[in-house]
Amino acid sequence: QVQLVESGGGLVQPGDSLRLSCAISGGTPDYDGLGWFRQVPGKEREGVSCIGISNGNTYYAESVKGRFTISRDNSKNMVYLQMNDLKPEDTAVYYCAGGPRMAWYGGTSYLVRSWGQGTQVTVSS
Repeated sequence: QVQLVESGGGLVQPGDSLRLSCAISGGTPDYDGLGWFRQVPGKEREGVSCIGISNGNTYYAESVKGRFTISRDNSKNMVYLQMNDLKPEDTAVYYCAGGPRMAWYGGTSYLVRSWGQGTQVTVSS
């Protein structure tokens, strides 16, 4: 069974940068999408970004386009999320996730097959 472990969260000020990492273990995923969701208390998990394992195609939520960059290193079984120009509204628990890429669109997080444990990102002055 695929396991996902996130690292890299923390407390930063508005305008700062952070890089989240996700280590993948436990075998080869039988789905094509890897990426990140985030969640704040009282709200649904939001698909932030995903990347295709096979072709590297990317998806970004409108709220993070131009500021966040997702990348993967298949040789190291790692996925990264570079977050620049962070804003207070980016504050959330960020989850690494794996599943079909459509899981990231429009409220279909139930399609995700693998979840990490989450890492807190807090953006505050």
